[in-house]
Amino acid sequence: MAKKGKGQQKRRVEFRKNRTQKVRQADITKQFNRDEFDADKAVSRERISGKGELTRKRTIVGHEEATDDDPDNFTVHVDKDACLQGRVLRVQGLVSEVEAPDKSVYQCATRRLLKTMSTDVRHVVAAGDHVWFRPSGEREGIIESVGPRYGVLSRTSRGRQHVIVANVDQLIIVSSAGEPGLKPNLIDRYLVTAESAGIRPIICINKVDLVDPVQLQTIVGVYGGMGYDVHLVSAIEETGIDRLRQSLIGKDTVLSGQSGVGKSSLLNAIEPGLNLRVNAVSRENDKGKHTTTTATLIPLATEGHVIDTPGIRQFQLWDIIPEEVAGLFRDIRPLVNHCRFPNCTHTHEADCAVKDAVADGILDTRRYESYCQIHAGDAA
Repeated sequence: MAKKGKGQQKRRVEFRKNRTQKVRQADITKQFNRDEFDADKAVSRERISGKGELTRKRTIVGHEEATDDDPDNFTVHVDKDACLQGRVLRVQGLVSEVEAPDKSVYQCATRRLLKTMSTDVRHVVAAGDHVWFRPSGEREGIIESVGPRYGVLSRTSRGRQHVIVANVDQLIIVSSAGEPGLKPNLIDRYLVTAESAGIRPIICINKVDLVDPVQLQTIVGVYGGMGYDVHLVSAIEETGIDRLRQSLIGKDTVLSGQSGVGKSSLLNAIEPGLNLRVNAVSRENDKGKHTTTTATLIPLATEGHVIDTPGIRQFQLWDIIPEEVAGLFRDIRPLVNHCRFPNCTHTHEADCAVKDAVADGILDTRRYESYCQIHAGDAA
């Protein structure tokens, strides 16, 4: 372990449970019943100490680097003289593509210490991460440390945090007017996540050439009235592309949405020459096909980056409890203090300002139904 220097701290870090071996012999009862148990060889006493095999903690040296998103952030110490700083462009299996300061790309594995630390995150490295890596070989390296994150877009996957992308300024929620059809509830889930993560959300409805624009006036009015930027575009006819392109200048932007809405097609229209692979929507079930398989950081000619992400079919919220949901709805937030009960859930209570606003036509009924579904569903 490296010596503790100026500004460094030591911390006990918990590791994954599967890092330990079984210390108690299995099937002792079966062996005893079969007269195969040798009492002379049995362990008469087991001792659990801080240095034994049952220990799942180690002391590591690192730095406290608090951020607004994570005030208790602790990063592993690295020898910066022997390492380079870079940004993860994409993660493919066990290999991460990392861009060095000179724009060269390294194929990097992840340090074993980082992979075995016990965290709620499915994968310790994500696209967009700022990392320190140690070059080893021709354009290869080892990621030694992951820097503190901000602007994290994540969801729940098998009970753990799936970080889709990290360190982004804004999120473009891509939906489609048709093929597949518009899903406002999915847009609301993205908006709640963006509000919680401090990411600026932009709503982009693609394929407007497939419907009469009048059909979209209601939903555009609801979101626009709350202060969200709403873009009506067509990647095929390049309608609205110039305005959308202007919103990307100098920003790190992630595009996310369900499969088949045309995220890769939009990027091809925004940045000619990318030639990202696209695919048609299935005619049998009106669902998109997974064309993009992993989140990829793409530099733009107008400064900034865009991140193309795989399509999703459900978006479970991460680390948001039911009591927080109302405060993450821009149209519900101003009403909660006018309810009769301070712990009002806005679902069944009497004298609820939110329910009264729905009845009076002040609050959009569909938005309220979306709130109720999120509050009662996976947020619990």
